[in-house]
Amino acid sequence: MSNSIKVITNNKKAHFNYFVEDTIEAGISLLGPEVKSLRQGSASLDESFVYITNNLEVIIKNLYIKKFDYATNISFDERRDRKLLLKKSEISKLLSKVQEKGYTLIPIKIYFSGKYVKVEVGICKGKHTYDKKDTLKQKDLQRELERNLSKYN
Repeated sequence: MSNSIKVITNNKKAHFNYFVEDTIEAGISLLGPEVKSLRQGSASLDESFVYITNNLEVIIKNLYIKKFDYATNISFDERRDRKLLLKKSEISKLLSKVQEKGYTLIPIKIYFSGKYVKVEVGICKGKHTYDKKDTLKQKDLQRELERNLSKYN
């Protein structure tokens, strides 16, 4: 059995708004129609975040999964809270990091690993506006460098 990875959606703003210091792979608890909708690529990570509850459950909030058109027997809220599946040691690692000042948990991408849906969660620190300007400046310089290189090749 091959363990192929098919990316469903990326959080495009995560690397722009945050310094991603570490990532962890987590399973996600979904309903059948949600998985079918994900197979069609109908999901968005915009404005979603991850938090840890008092009884040590990791929850992803505001993840948008479109309702599956052909599911008649089950209806669900498109932005409902969904539980992430992690080991206790991984949860305690995340909890200790989040309790430090300035750290937060942001979902980076959702993908299929074989037949399972996985979420890559980043341990992130927020960027200031001057950091974001630096990121844009570096991107512009890189683009200009690639243009100049393509002229000479």
